Amino acid sequence: MLLSRGAARFRRWRRSRPFWGGLAAVLAGAEICALPLAPLKVMLAQGVAGIPSVLMGLVMIVLGLSAWFAPHYRGLAGVLTTLIATAALVLSNLGGFLIGTLLGILGGGLMFGWQPRTPAAPATGATADGSATAGSDPTTSAVPGDTSAAPAHPDPQGAQP
Repeated sequence: MLLSRGAARFRRWRRSRPFWGGLAAVLAGAEICALPLAPLKVMLAQGVAGIPSVLMGLVMIVLGLSAWFAPHYRGLAGVLTTLIATAALVLSNLGGFLIGTLLGILGGGLMFGWQPRTPAAPATGATADGSATAGSDPTTSAVPGDTSAAPAHPDPQGAQP
């Protein structure tokens, strides 16, 4: 019982943020960051002692975690993750032998494209006697194109569903 409650809480938390994009960004950052620690035979080029690789990997990990714990920064985190993953292709051993770059581009795209779920609107309509039902909203206009009384969009960035 306790395990199922914990799993349900985790599932609800996971669905309320760009979880898979953040996970891909964290894994890409770990791949790019860990590569300079590999033996010299495995690495293609060390660069300036692997500092760009470690820094880019750490920034990608932070961006992935910020998508989890501050989902309102998902757009910025997604774009920056994609840019850093692309830069890692040149600056960090082919971006972690392409694995880190591909995961970073995928994670950045998933973070940028994620939208929070909006609650389903209750059915609106009128009863037989002409009165409005409990779910109807008197502030919305029935005239097409009239946006003067339209309710505010739930997404602060204004994206349309």
